[in-house]
Amino acid sequence: MSFGQGGPGWGPGGPSEPSTPDWAALAERSERARARRRRWLVAGGGAVATAAVAAIVATAVVSEGGSGAGASAGPSPRPLPSAETLPPGPEQPEPTFSSEPPPPPPDPRDFLSDAGRDKAPLSADTLFPGPSMKANGRAYDKGATASTRSCASGTQGALGPVLAGNGCRELIRATYVRDGLAVTVGVAVFDSDEAARKAKEQARPNVASLPGAGVPTFCRGGVICVSSANALGRYAYFTISGYTDGRSVTVSESAKEAARRAGRDTADFAFARILKRGQDQAAASVTG
Repeated sequence: MSFGQGGPGWGPGGPSEPSTPDWAALAERSERARARRRRWLVAGGGAVATAAVAAIVATAVVSEGGSGAGASAGPSPRPLPSAETLPPGPEQPEPTFSSEPPPPPPDPRDFLSDAGRDKAPLSADTLFPGPSMKANGRAYDKGATASTRSCASGTQGALGPVLAGNGCRELIRATYVRDGLAVTVGVAVFDSDEAARKAKEQARPNVASLPGAGVPTFCRGGVICVSSANALGRYAYFTISGYTDGRSVTVSESAKEAARRAGRDTADFAFARILKRGQDQAAASVTG
């Protein structure tokens, strides 16, 4: 009997036995697979460990270096103590202020009006210091100076009796010159401002001109000159101004005006010098 090709076959020499697994080959393949898994696990664990270390290092750098790209890697500075944590210090006294306003400074005229308070040195040098004077933007050279306790001897006309009648203590004179014009100023000293005021009101021409120190005789011998009178405190002051060449101030209106201007300049200078005397004494009384 014969079979077709679909039945069990036999090879040459008879029928073959059923096939069995190759256990050795299977075991070798399984070992190779386990070895591959171990290598992947080791590689994966190393990557995770590396990432963890990198994260720790980065965290350490950030926490130690502070913010900003240029921060130092040194230790962080200690925070400053707050006001609440500072130990209490000694109590400071509160400043105190007087409710009373300071007294006003003394009036310089108070010193100039009272002989008992007006004690500063007085002479031609203290009233008219230096070789020149400047007033109202114009400079004048100084000529002669003089001082006398016989006040009438330094006057001419009716002024002498007026000074003597009001108790003049001293007459101090100085002469100034500019552009052919000369001016003599005389300061009469009294005991009170009332006496000086009366002398000013009663004055008639006038103080005598004072030549010398390069200034020729002027305003003498009937020559017409310009005069003035005023007072400040216990001081009355008088001026006489005219030309050094002997001309009268009436030769022209411009000549008269020039003489008046020179007289005003010198009178203003005398006023300023007397006032400064009072100011200096008032300041000294405050500073001690």
